[in-house]
Amino acid sequence: MAEEWDAETIDFAHRMFDLARTGGEEELAAQVAQGLPANLTNDKGDTLLILAAYHNHPGTVAALLAHGADPGRVNDRGQTALAAAVFRKNAESVTALLKADASPDDGSPSARETAVFFDLPEMLSLLPATDGE
Repeated sequence: MAEEWDAETIDFAHRMFDLARTGGEEELAAQVAQGLPANLTNDKGDTLLILAAYHNHPGTVAALLAHGADPGRVNDRGQTALAAAVFRKNAESVTALLKADASPDDGSPSARETAVFFDLPEMLSLLPATDGE
């Protein structure tokens, strides 16, 4: 049986996802420091980190990583935060995610596949070479 959440809890969760989307780095980091799960996931499987990366907020990406967000999580569509950062052409977020051990080959499409498909050589150059390259 699924757990029922009250309206206040649902509103709070929506606000946290909005902070990830809008770059509310300080408030979001404070909430995570107070116990909000760093890997909180919405109904589409998007984590706070994926949303921050997709909406191009490198400071929020760094803050979430510093508080234990998992850079390897994949949403329901197979996307990762690293692929989102590559798509958004944000070198700062890409670098932070790679330092946190995000794999450029996880997800579908992976960050590497995203860089190739969208012809983003500057992003591809940030990704470590695979064994065959």
